Amino acid sequence: MARLLYRVGRFSARHRLLTFLTWTLTLVVLAVITLTGMKFSDGAFEIPGTESSTALNTVEREFPDTATQPGTGSLQVVVQTRDDENVTDPAAAARIIELRENLSGLPHVETVSDPLDPANPYVSPDLSTAVLSVDLSGITDANAETVYDEVLEAAENQRDQDWKAVEVGGSLGSGVPEILGPSEIVGVAIAFLVLVLTFGSLRAAGANMVGAIVGVGVGILGVLASSALYPIGSITPILAVMLGLAVSIDYGLFVLARFRAELRAGRKIDDAIGISVGTAGSSVVFAGTTVIIALTGLAVVNIPFITEMGLAGAVAVLIAILMALTLLPALMMSMGHNVLPRKERSRYKRSVAPTRESGLVSQGGKEQNTRIGYLERWGASVVKHPLISVIGAVTLLVILAVPVLSLKTSLSMPGGEDPESTQRAAYNLIAEKFGDGAQNPLIVLAEGQAISKAQPDIMSTLESIHDVQTVFPSGVSTTGDTAIFTVIPESGAVDEATKDLVRDIRESSNAVPGVSLQVTGVTAVGIDVDQKLGDALVLYIVLIVGLSLILMMIMFRSILVPLIATAGFLLSLGAGLGVTVAVFQWGWLGSLFAAPLGNPLLSLLPILIVGILFGLAMDYQVFLVSRIHEAHSKGLPAREAILDGFGRTAFIVVAAATIMAAVFGGFALSPSSLVASIALALAVGVVADAFLVRMVIVPAILSLTGEAAWWLPKWLGRALPHIDAEGSALEAPTVSTVPDDFETTSRVQ
Repeated sequence: MARLLYRVGRFSARHRLLTFLTWTLTLVVLAVITLTGMKFSDGAFEIPGTESSTALNTVEREFPDTATQPGTGSLQVVVQTRDDENVTDPAAAARIIELRENLSGLPHVETVSDPLDPANPYVSPDLSTAVLSVDLSGITDANAETVYDEVLEAAENQRDQDWKAVEVGGSLGSGVPEILGPSEIVGVAIAFLVLVLTFGSLRAAGANMVGAIVGVGVGILGVLASSALYPIGSITPILAVMLGLAVSIDYGLFVLARFRAELRAGRKIDDAIGISVGTAGSSVVFAGTTVIIALTGLAVVNIPFITEMGLAGAVAVLIAILMALTLLPALMMSMGHNVLPRKERSRYKRSVAPTRESGLVSQGGKEQNTRIGYLERWGASVVKHPLISVIGAVTLLVILAVPVLSLKTSLSMPGGEDPESTQRAAYNLIAEKFGDGAQNPLIVLAEGQAISKAQPDIMSTLESIHDVQTVFPSGVSTTGDTAIFTVIPESGAVDEATKDLVRDIRESSNAVPGVSLQVTGVTAVGIDVDQKLGDALVLYIVLIVGLSLILMMIMFRSILVPLIATAGFLLSLGAGLGVTVAVFQWGWLGSLFAAPLGNPLLSLLPILIVGILFGLAMDYQVFLVSRIHEAHSKGLPAREAILDGFGRTAFIVVAAATIMAAVFGGFALSPSSLVASIALALAVGVVADAFLVRMVIVPAILSLTGEAAWWLPKWLGRALPHIDAEGSALEAPTVSTVPDDFETTSRVQ
């Protein structure tokens, strides 16, 4: 692999104008497709193969009038009188008429229901509250927010007219997502500052950031352009940006750092580029492949929404890898020795070819020893006191993971995720006045011959089940063999009692002779999602862990090292999820976050974090341990190899983790609970993994195990392919050094 990547890097550098043109044209073409054909899905959540999904599809097929038509939507305006008045009083009734007229005159409003209509009233039993249903049409991603604001304004104009409360329930979707907001831009700015401090050069930092921005631009535009054929969810591109930006900066950092090291070792520019891509680029390929495996592996869950997010993230990571292997070498060629700090340039421009140091192939020197002295002492301390280091780091990670024990999840939050919103206020008011289950009824599908005659028995069966408040028939199909019933529970959509009700209905599916019952609705879908996630999680973990273990065994020629990497990931995962529960579920540090707090976490969050964080955690394992393995494979004893590899990579790992944490931290300040919770879990997980797992636990255990850490059965060693990830094929005697003007062709012999 090293030889191949060496050639790729040098080709991109030698033909840098072609490389720049290719990336530019790709960016332009994808931008044109995106601007002219980008589409977002309606946000419908489907779980193929589950009872709730099957029942819902049948309802939409047999009762097409119940299906939501494209471009339509509905909102609820809830009004509550003061204590001395009923909604049926003349004055209150007149205000309701005025409100209906105001709402009916708004653009895109088709109908506004009359809650006082004797034939179809929507008034609470105590006559204090009425609900107006507003049906809308012509809703698009572009105008949804404006239409909602107009309805909200019309409702707010009524609040001062002797009402106790006027609230607007429901939503019209999120529309086109905000890809990069102010907080995300601040995160990118912090990442750039870290690059400047790491390299000590604005040019090097700028090249790294330019490469990352172009890479993430191509990646996100590719995802958005694909929506012209297959519409995507509004959150999908945000995940792609989040991951693409973080890994693009990190992968560029590792390649650039190796390039500078090779220049300091005396390499000519073209060879330094080739070797940096052949060595650090090999680590990038392995690390990126691990991330891609983890993301594409989300498809085993068989939930389209999760699969879509995983594939989008995988595309972004793939583009980041290609950027580091092609675009970055072209940028490095353009900069030459200017990638070094000003005071070093003249010295290294006059350098000769690399030499062997301490029996090893030139490894490019370390990044500015005065700046990594502290980290070298850190590594030495860990190696000197390995048992204490392991116990201390594991204890801290376990403490951070404790909140996971109280983790609660939900597919959606009834009434919206913001407890302070008018949407939640409307939901709570209806629940208080009409019953907790009034807004999220269960839909029971009954199928059988002569279904009309069986309706009384079906209703009797459903009414006899615990926690049922009301049952009423909602229609019979034209074929006469299918009927639907609306079941109003006594409890709310996320209450355990409602979940038990769904299970009880399913257990009674054959209670009426000749009739089968299926149940769908918010609660039923949530139950099926949890079941499907639980069933898929074990298979998913086996898949990604198994493939990643094989990749790392191939790379490190060891059994123990991949096992340590996986165990460390579990500790990082616990810390990331634990802090996320403490913040978003318990409400700790609420003043620091824009997203609503105090709600259960989204059901999809744990498996998403497992997949994404596993891939990212392996990045640092590969980058750190590959240099340790490189030193060990070239003759250094185990303990000295740890110190050598740690000293050469620790500062870069710290910078990379800080950059990734800054990027994720910016997204953690998003007003979206889903985006913010994912970002916070990843930020904490990355920091915990880099600083505690990879820079404490891993070197400490490698020190404790000594040479045994690199043991591999001979039969397995023969079976595994040999991939030169450390670049032993690029040793000084085999790589020709040529003038910087590239007049002579240099190649690996």
